[in-house]
Amino acid sequence: QTLNNLVNGKAGISPEMAVRLSKAFGSTPETWLRMQMTYDLAQLKGREINVKRFKRAS
Repeated sequence: QTLNNLVNGKAGISPEMAVRLSKAFGSTPETWLRMQMTYDLAQLKGREINVKRFKRAS
């Protein structure tokens, strides 16, 4: 079920899942987490995110 959710885009790759995937497919956890981060950032491109700028206390 968990792998199905990953494949269908219903779940992301957690650090624990990255370790499991790396053992199953012979890559590194960092590779899986990097792919997840790249995907997450791509999903945000073109979306406007409103954030108030932080002001230091004087």
